[in-house]
Amino acid sequence: MQPSFLIENNYQNLFVAGIDEAGRGPLAGPVVAACVILDRGDFSDGNNCEINDSKKLSKLRRKKIFFELKNKAKFGVGIVDEKIIDEINILEATKLAMLRAYLDLQKKYKISPQIILVDGNFIPFKKQDKISEILAIVKGDQKSFSIAAASIIAKETRDQIMCDLDQKYPQYGFAKHAGYPTQFHREKIREHGICEFHRKSFEPIKSILHASS
Repeated sequence: MQPSFLIENNYQNLFVAGIDEAGRGPLAGPVVAACVILDRGDFSDGNNCEINDSKKLSKLRRKKIFFELKNKAKFGVGIVDEKIIDEINILEATKLAMLRAYLDLQKKYKISPQIILVDGNFIPFKKQDKISEILAIVKGDQKSFSIAAASIIAKETRDQIMCDLDQKYPQYGFAKHAGYPTQFHREKIREHGICEFHRKSFEPIKSILHASS
């Protein structure tokens, strides 16, 4: 399945924004969301558009598209750190990141999208301002160019955050696995304990902390 503007084209002459997130599953770092409006003339099938679900792109190709999006798309980013994730749970933190991304877009460009397309099976926030409709689309990053673009921006933004954390805590290899629960990451947690950026409400960290208390 390849994304397209098929869904967006149902809303001619309206601002359509796509929203997606990165970082629900990791054991460390924030969850990051992006809200993106694409100019359909700049990113059309006829222009050999390479936008796709971020998980289906190589790192090199994803980064290339990310820089193109930064130059041509309108987008906002929402970040919710691990402390808030531990306080309100990852689902609510994801919704908050999506709301923050929408508000960031609105603030930066003075634009209020009328249609919001969200990857997933939930509506992250209530209708605001001039929003006419918020649609939750399962596997939306595989169906909508706008959502796929949001997935790329969210992923690249979060990866850079984790690379920055790697400079501070090189023993965990954050630049390598971005905080996801790889075998390497789990081994390093057992070896070094956790740092301030680990999610204390996530397993196996929660059990490790409980056993040591």
